[in-house]
Amino acid sequence: MDLPLIWAFILAFAVLAYVVLDGFDLGIGILFPLMKRAEDHDTAINTVAPFWDGNETWLVLGGGGLFAVFPLAYAVVMPALYAPIIAMLLALVFRGVAFEFRFRTVRWRKTWDRGFFLGSLTAAFAQGIALGTIVQGIEIENRAYAGGWYDWLTPFSLLTGAAVVVGYALLGATWLIMKTEGPLNREAAGFAKVAGFGTLVLIGVVSAWMPFLQDEFFARWFAFPQIVLVAPVPILVALAALVLFRSLANHESERRPFLASLALFVLSFIGIGISFYPNILPPELTIWDAAAPDSSLAFMLVGAVLLVPMILAYTGYSYWIFRGKVREGEGYHQHGH
Repeated sequence: MDLPLIWAFILAFAVLAYVVLDGFDLGIGILFPLMKRAEDHDTAINTVAPFWDGNETWLVLGGGGLFAVFPLAYAVVMPALYAPIIAMLLALVFRGVAFEFRFRTVRWRKTWDRGFFLGSLTAAFAQGIALGTIVQGIEIENRAYAGGWYDWLTPFSLLTGAAVVVGYALLGATWLIMKTEGPLNREAAGFAKVAGFGTLVLIGVVSAWMPFLQDEFFARWFAFPQIVLVAPVPILVALAALVLFRSLANHESERRPFLASLALFVLSFIGIGISFYPNILPPELTIWDAAAPDSSLAFMLVGAVLLVPMILAYTGYSYWIFRGKVREGEGYHQHGH
């Protein structure tokens, strides 16, 4: 049994689960200033109130798992990403405080609304910068980070930061289409069209730039016969985009835009995985180089086999319990309660 590979799939799943689940509630924060009515702010927040803190469980599992299972990768990546990671964590804390406090005050409500927006925007942008920094390659010498303090600040990482912000806005808008009705539902459909177009353009630009960052990326996507094996990914991205815009134009289904947006994120994540494998940190640190000893991986796998199904079960249960539309004036949080 290849334990490092099994753990790589578990951690990749945890990161993907965090991105798609916390992505839509960060997206709602990003869209906050664009919502015209104060009542819409309350309704939008109530659509994610039962889930947002549970969604962040996957971030803890991904970060903690990387530390325990791939300690060398953790030791290299953290010094390279201290600035965006610290910014992301502070933004998530500030956003969480704003989330709760805005319902407890009238006088300071607009201030906490701005805090919710800024926390969501900063967390999403920092996550995109961290992703771009890893994709562009991290300098390693003697099994340690050998780059500078500002290697994370490049045109490519800023582009991926913008791509994640716009992509999360798309997830947030399509989530609101599915969970709300009335003026906010119609407003969210408009947001989704703009964010969907922006997301596709940015996916295209990042995908066109990426193969030129590393020789291995270029060979993986353009050399024969690999190009035949990876071709289904961009084809499926085009199909997901077609489903997204068709369902937004025809109002065929209120779930389909959200599912199509999730498909865009999953396919983009698979594309990154295809580029990276077998490295955990390109261009040279492989999954097996970075892994802890097999005895440690086997011991922790017992915990993961118990823990991951429990997280999946309570996450699925909470989404089932709070299924359906959230109407104005109803929901998990109300002012003064």
